[in-house]
Amino acid sequence: MEILSKRVPIVATLAAAAIFTLPALAHHGWSWTQDGFFELKGVIAEIYIGNPHATLDVDVEGDIWRVELAPPARTIAAGFSDEVAKKGDEVTAIGNRSRDETENRMKAVRIVVNGKTYDVYSDRVPPS
Repeated sequence: MEILSKRVPIVATLAAAAIFTLPALAHHGWSWTQDGFFELKGVIAEIYIGNPHATLDVDVEGDIWRVELAPPARTIAAGFSDEVAKKGDEVTAIGNRSRDETENRMKAVRIVVNGKTYDVYSDRVPPS
């Protein structure tokens, strides 16, 4: 009985760690995206530079797409902020589309706004 009582706190600690870690792993990363690059062109409907990552809502012929960028520090380090783009600006996003094709969502590695290119994931951009 003594061995069991020593294991219960360990098991409880591991279970708690898994509960808090799994959502973070599921949220971050690229596992929810398709392989191969996808290009989306539209007009910025909304810009959010904040945690857990920056996003753009892009109007593509009346359909709103969620374009996920990098976390704020990395997005800003790439030169992109809400000061260099605004609602109504044309944007091209290059990255990976959601595996769920019913979902208008992608994770961008590069965005182009007002003739300027921002590589928010420079280690993942497609070859030129």
